[in-house]
Amino acid sequence: MDSATLTQPFFSVLILHWKGAVLLQRCLKSLASQTFSNFEVILVDNGSKDFPASLPEYIQQPVKVFHLPENLGFAEGNNFAAKHASGKYLVLLNNDAYPFPDWLAILNRAALSNPGHFFASRLLKASDPNILDGEWNVYHASGLAWRKNHGSSVSKSHLEPREVLSACAAAAAYPRHAFDSVGGFDEDFFAYMEDLDLDLRLQGMGHSCLYLPEALVAHEGSASTSVRSSFALFHGHRNMVWTFIKNMPGIALWLLMPFHLLANLAYLFASFVMPGGKALRQGKLAALLSLNQAFQKRKQVQKQRKVSAWTLLRKMSWNPLAPLVKLGFR
Repeated sequence: MDSATLTQPFFSVLILHWKGAVLLQRCLKSLASQTFSNFEVILVDNGSKDFPASLPEYIQQPVKVFHLPENLGFAEGNNFAAKHASGKYLVLLNNDAYPFPDWLAILNRAALSNPGHFFASRLLKASDPNILDGEWNVYHASGLAWRKNHGSSVSKSHLEPREVLSACAAAAAYPRHAFDSVGGFDEDFFAYMEDLDLDLRLQGMGHSCLYLPEALVAHEGSASTSVRSSFALFHGHRNMVWTFIKNMPGIALWLLMPFHLLANLAYLFASFVMPGGKALRQGKLAALLSLNQAFQKRKQVQKQRKVSAWTLLRKMSWNPLAPLVKLGFR
């Protein structure tokens, strides 16, 4: 069916652009090669300085372009894009992510078979497709988070679909009604861990996440901001605390608080000998000064939760050695 005759696209693909015009061109070319055509593109110029003067003619699907005067961040920028989307599902795609041709077709089949679910893709390193950029977001009981098998050989991939806790928002799909029901991303996060926060709230409302290993996307990773930049360290470590306070269900918040404090202290001690350590400490201080705000948000999140605490807790990582592997990798 010609996309022009469609009354409502199945997918709205949301792309934020802040920097990397060459990357964006490759991203759009990958979308143009999709075997599934019932989608629109919501392209947001997030206060960039290198937005293309014109879009490539090979894109046949409708493209809505919005120009923002300043960078609103990943969270608010995607919320803005979502408000202008008309698809049944919102598909988040980083401008440095390049989906394989059958990516949307696989997401479509999964959505039709698993209503109410949201979906995680398998990310490969764009520079070396034999290396995984990650499979899904792992959330540890201490409040630490990381991408499953990030930096590992693709041979370690999980090859069967499975329910997981969270999807990396570099390439993920959400039912529009589910996204709206939890208010979308928390815009105070700006960037980093905002996807995990969203997914924990969705899980609490009874929406499960399905990892689709066949849904392949090549990802540059940290193309806009380095993973070790002061920006990333500040926001990542502030948001780490916020995510734990807001989303750790029930009495588990207090039972696991000592382990969360220990994880934060470990990072604080390490910050005195690591590059960018000052930004990390500033992030922790910002989290400390905003604890009251985080607890106020917690009340609303826990009030809306429809599933048991155990339903959430069993999807987290409880391996006491896992944080050591993460810290060692970092």
